[in-house]
Amino acid sequence: MQQKLRLWNDWLSSHMFLVVLFALFTGFFLQIPDSSVTRFLVILLFGYMTFITSLSISFKKFIEVLRHPWVPLWTLALIHFITPLVAWLAGILFYPNDFLIRIGYLICACIPVGVTSVIWTELSQGNTAVSLVTVTLDTLLVPLLLPLYFKLILGQSLQINYTAMVLELLAMITLPSLLGMAVHDWTKGKAVHFAKHIGGLTSKIGFFSVILISAGLVAPEVHWSSTLLKTLLVTLFIVIAGYSLGYLGSFATKDRSYATTIAMIYNVGLRNLSFGLVLALTYFPAAAALPITLGMLYQQPIAAIIPYLYKQSPLKKLPPNQANANL
Repeated sequence: MQQKLRLWNDWLSSHMFLVVLFALFTGFFLQIPDSSVTRFLVILLFGYMTFITSLSISFKKFIEVLRHPWVPLWTLALIHFITPLVAWLAGILFYPNDFLIRIGYLICACIPVGVTSVIWTELSQGNTAVSLVTVTLDTLLVPLLLPLYFKLILGQSLQINYTAMVLELLAMITLPSLLGMAVHDWTKGKAVHFAKHIGGLTSKIGFFSVILISAGLVAPEVHWSSTLLKTLLVTLFIVIAGYSLGYLGSFATKDRSYATTIAMIYNVGLRNLSFGLVLALTYFPAAAALPITLGMLYQQPIAAIIPYLYKQSPLKKLPPNQANANL
């Protein structure tokens, strides 16, 4: 039975693009209503996925990255300084007379790193320790940077419930990560076998469910018309720019490897758009939420095809001990 579960898990891992597309289309068709129960379920599923992912990481590897945090810090610099600048300049270029759309693109670029970046890094055999450290540090950094962005652009501060945001991120990434690594060390690495069959399969079902719920929540905000074409194209450009920036930024790392590059691509490219959508709808007119909603159409499908694109890349995969040595 375990062998069958592992085969199913491996099949899903190699067909994540189809899994993501099916989840998106199903979610848009269902149009799931927003509620506190739905949001709690998403947090719970994220926490479980992060826990399963962390079963393959030891505290030693995590602390090793913390001792030499240059890659995570460089990744955070790309995320919170270069990406917002690119998004804001693109907004000025394509929407010089539409301030709310420009605000929407700024929100897309300056919100927290998407927790799914850790999941995709693991699925693509990237350096999960680097990704975990980046997301953990980002949890502490975002509450300081978000008010600064809006103060600079709008000339005023927003009253955002950062305490709730940090608690949610802790529940989705930090605590499950610590627990997963503790179980890894306690079982002397044997928990990895669980993560490769039952745990891996159920975490992918959870991943499918999260994408389905997210698509169902944003579906009512999308009103299809010919006027959306320009925004769709600009949003696609900005999403691709985020992933590309992570790839290009990896050239500045010492002893660049496949594992580190994949982690940087997903960390820089993926954002917590659900949080961004709530932020936009809470503090701005609905027009500001349009770029964020459309971004949800692109983020996960593009994330799913990145491993396939890498098969055409001249950067070859290294053995695990070498791939993860670039910290």
